[in-house]
Amino acid sequence: MTLRLATVAGLLAALTHAGCSSQTAYASGQAWQQGQCNKIIDMQERERCMAPTRQSFDRYQKQADELKSGAQPE
Repeated sequence: MTLRLATVAGLLAALTHAGCSSQTAYASGQAWQQGQCNKIIDMQERERCMAPTRQSFDRYQKQADELKSGAQPE
């Protein structure tokens, strides 16, 4: 849970950076989370942490749009 909160904080920080596009902010957040995951010693736990960081921006955007419209994400 702490990792998720830290991820959200990182994404919010990236989004508040002036002149940042959504895709750039997303990439920055993903890179930050990957760095945090790489600190985990246990390989299985690290892999679980890394799994969400492999989602493409297009997929993320599609899911975000579905959530905004009230549809169930795939």
